[in-house]
Amino acid sequence: MEFLYEYGLFTAKAITIVVALLLAIGGIISLASKQKSGKGHLEITSLSEKLEDVADYSRSMLLTKEQLKKHNKEQKKAEKQQKKSAEDQVSSHLFVIDFKGSMDAHEVEYLREEITAILTIAKPEDEVLVRLESGGGVVHGYGLAASQLQRLCDKKIKLTVAVDKVAASGGYMMACVADRVLAAKFAIIGSIGVIAQLPNFNKLLKKSNIEWEQHTAGEFKRTLTMFGENNEQGREKFKEELEEVHQMFKGFVQEHRPELDISKVATGEYWYGSRALELGLVDEIQTSDDYLLRANEQRKIYSVKYSMKKNIAERLGFAASTAIESVLVKLWSMQNNLFK
Repeated sequence: MEFLYEYGLFTAKAITIVVALLLAIGGIISLASKQKSGKGHLEITSLSEKLEDVADYSRSMLLTKEQLKKHNKEQKKAEKQQKKSAEDQVSSHLFVIDFKGSMDAHEVEYLREEITAILTIAKPEDEVLVRLESGGGVVHGYGLAASQLQRLCDKKIKLTVAVDKVAASGGYMMACVADRVLAAKFAIIGSIGVIAQLPNFNKLLKKSNIEWEQHTAGEFKRTLTMFGENNEQGREKFKEELEEVHQMFKGFVQEHRPELDISKVATGEYWYGSRALELGLVDEIQTSDDYLLRANEQRKIYSVKYSMKKNIAERLGFAASTAIESVLVKLWSMQNNLFK
């Protein structure tokens, strides 16, 4: 009887908690449906200061007090000399953008804001570094992303693209716009090709006695379909369209890297960094980290990032999901203790 009582008490508590959580979630969903999405905002942070903080911390941990004192004294002396000669030197900046592209390239909406912000303040002696990571995706999305980078080149702002992991297909379309392309030794580069695929359920529908109708105006309004019966004429037209896009892709790469043997690299294959350097797809084997460390010796580095502010409902939703996870863990623990 005592066991049944404890089990019933535990079940009642669990049900009460679950109901309360469901009511809370319902309220959050209702609030989210009424509230507008958060507005975007621009974030500019000094990477130079962050690098200096790392260096200061490392020195404080590794150097003796005497060594640290000597270093600080030398640093102050060097800073005074830099201030005296600063008036005679033209200060320049390195602006850093991170682009991690998905299949639909929706990140281009943030990229266009970041590029616009830089163009409003950049000077001819400045430079932009794009840390690019993408395996490609839709043609129109990555075409627009490449066009956004082209805006920098049109304004004579030096553009460097660093590929630490992958810049393939649409990702390489973006990279080739740059004045200089850096790649890590094992970064994936290339894949200058076009692919399209779709399933066809026509035979399955026929087997189930389901008819599919599709009406178009225009001979090639729809070349291939997922549910209708495809024909050779439609297939040939579809392949023709793919080939046309491929030719556009090849022409775009050739325009920006005229020294490339385009017939050799535009086969849809990809290569790792070292081989990509031999083929002329990239200009140097180097990680973005090393590039930033070297650049920091001569100029100030700033990260430029455009992001969306989360509204109240989104923040509450995240908090609720965390709370639910915590409660479920506790319930699981209570149950294990009860039935030991």
